Amino acid sequence: MVQTADPSHYDGHDLEALADMPRYNAWIDSKFAPWLHGSVLEVGAGIGNFSATWLPRATQAVLVEPAANLAPRLTERFANDRRVRVANTLLADLPADLHQAFDVAVMVNVLEHIADDVGVLRDLHGLLRTGGAVCVFVPALPALFGSLDEVFDHVRRYRKAELANRLREAGFDVARIGYMDSLGAIPWFVAGRVLRQRKLDGRATVVYDRAVVPMLRAVEALVAPPLGKSLWVVGTKG
Repeated sequence: MVQTADPSHYDGHDLEALADMPRYNAWIDSKFAPWLHGSVLEVGAGIGNFSATWLPRATQAVLVEPAANLAPRLTERFANDRRVRVANTLLADLPADLHQAFDVAVMVNVLEHIADDVGVLRDLHGLLRTGGAVCVFVPALPALFGSLDEVFDHVRRYRKAELANRLREAGFDVARIGYMDSLGAIPWFVAGRVLRQRKLDGRATVVYDRAVVPMLRAVEALVAPPLGKSLWVVGTKG
């Protein structure tokens, strides 16, 4: 069952910041693109920042968003796309008419909010067809956990081995896993652990997206970073 500190409401400050980071969203999408197509289930779709990047490859999509203040924005954003259905509900309460054998399930910056992370991964395993995949993107490195994580209701940040083990416990085979955004760990540590900031700097995120992300994406495509601000993983259902 998907659970957050208050699943009926999410303040969305981080979502608004990410809306101004199209290059970063495209970078995440590039990690999942070989698997992220066909019939897609996205859990915690927010206001659709990431959904918009992969939807061109989808044949149909179910976007699950439990927060009552975000789901209407999600519905409005994709109102003209007949492939998309929005469910303002917890994953455990997904209506029967939306149950199907999905090709892929995706969660971007969602699993870290959930107390029973293995439980929700098991739920997703049950909604995938044999051979389907789950794509998960999460904050990395517990040492970075600070004030921003607290404000965004993060339960945890993950180590690489820990995240892989969570997927295996849920029944998945780990196909790919890696750190991402190595340089981003530095400003996150300073903002959250040193300065104890309680809000993302919107101007700084825009500058980071325009000036740093293209260069860093190119570098990390050549040399996989040993550590990073985030982790991405793809699990497959055998």
